[in-house]
Amino acid sequence: MISTSPSSLKWAGLLLGFALGGFFDGILLYQILQWHHLLSNVDAVRDMRLQIMFDGLFHALMYVIAFVGVMKLWRARRAVNGPGSGKWLWGNAFLGFGAWHIADSVLSHWVTGIHRIRVDAPNPLAWDLLWFVAFGLAPMVAGLTMVRRNGPQGRDRNGHKAASALGITALLAGSIAAMPSGADPTQRVVLFAPGISTRDAFNALASVDARVLWVDRSGGTWVIKTDAPSNASKLYGRGAMLVSSAVLPMGCLSWTKASKT
Repeated sequence: MISTSPSSLKWAGLLLGFALGGFFDGILLYQILQWHHLLSNVDAVRDMRLQIMFDGLFHALMYVIAFVGVMKLWRARRAVNGPGSGKWLWGNAFLGFGAWHIADSVLSHWVTGIHRIRVDAPNPLAWDLLWFVAFGLAPMVAGLTMVRRNGPQGRDRNGHKAASALGITALLAGSIAAMPSGADPTQRVVLFAPGISTRDAFNALASVDARVLWVDRSGGTWVIKTDAPSNASKLYGRGAMLVSSAVLPMGCLSWTKASKT
């Protein structure tokens, strides 16, 4: 259902801002700075493959939220040129961005303690509070100011520009989040169908001259290295359900990247 009311942009802005907050943290803290993983302080999850898997699942959730936000923005496309639509949309996006960081700080850092901003810092609380203020409270104040001053009936009519900018930013953030850092182009993740024995899987991999780097206990998921990556596609004829370089939009398979730990 298409809406023509500027107020219909509210949830689109909130959801896209919330998702962008999650992508911002994941890309900057998990991938670039590598200050922590989602479950860095969880003793039961010490295997780095599992840590990266949960990072991927976290990004997958952000994709779902961003997708819902884009769909709501699409349904409200007739409202983006209405009065006040631009700053109204940006204001709600800032609110969503700040809401993510406030929720993450309270729930992840202080209530459950599954991670801190800098897990190796002498004073983790100082970093938590700095992040909380800079990326939680500050965007919330900015968003509230924009929403209250302009409202859905302000003079601004740049909603189409705001919508385009938010959509493109979400697309770029999602694309960057999908790329595991340091990916080896000669590595492939192979998922075999149920019923394929470990012996059959090993023989299939040998047929394409692949070297095994890692295999899970069930024998269903393998990480391989091959000097001719294009040959890996032949595994589809030998019982493979998925052959991937781990650069997937959902990011969940990057956990199977070979680890020395």
